[in-house]
Amino acid sequence: MKKVYLFGILITVFVLGWFLISKTSQGPTENSNALSEREVQLEKAPTFSLHDYSGGIVSLADFAGKPLLINSWAAWCPFCRKELVDFAIAQKEFGDQIVIIAIDRAESLQVAKGYTDQQGTTNDLLFLLDPKDSFYRSISGFSMPETIFVNENGLIVEHKRGPMDINEIREKIEKLLAL
Repeated sequence: MKKVYLFGILITVFVLGWFLISKTSQGPTENSNALSEREVQLEKAPTFSLHDYSGGIVSLADFAGKPLLINSWAAWCPFCRKELVDFAIAQKEFGDQIVIIAIDRAESLQVAKGYTDQQGTTNDLLFLLDPKDSFYRSISGFSMPETIFVNENGLIVEHKRGPMDINEIREKIEKLLAL
């Protein structure tokens, strides 16, 4: 009898908990506009202040109001090789509509720039150095490469883990620009 009573209490607590969680996770009311509903659910892009290849300091705030594609890469990453070339192609194709930033993971200027010089992409993208690997950690990185797509309001609309080809890059940029 005690087991049945205890089971009944557990079921009641579970149902009440589920009800409360489902009511609080319904999001904004119908009076909110669609853009703010979506943006309430999005995460802000992590702030950064990092050096470019010339030694200048570049921060996220420098790009306020612009859509961004921010990629975390490293010269030792075999998947990053083709992807950096494809990002350079996409930057040329989309021009001023988007800024593509490639943040190197904790490698020296000589290693990172040597690699992009060899590829021929050094002058095609904005390359930043992250000696402490803080950007990668700030996006909870666990694969390579990792890319975030940030809208003009500074919110992450997509976080892609793993490599992309040029067609997927184009598709995701077009989707970002259509928002």
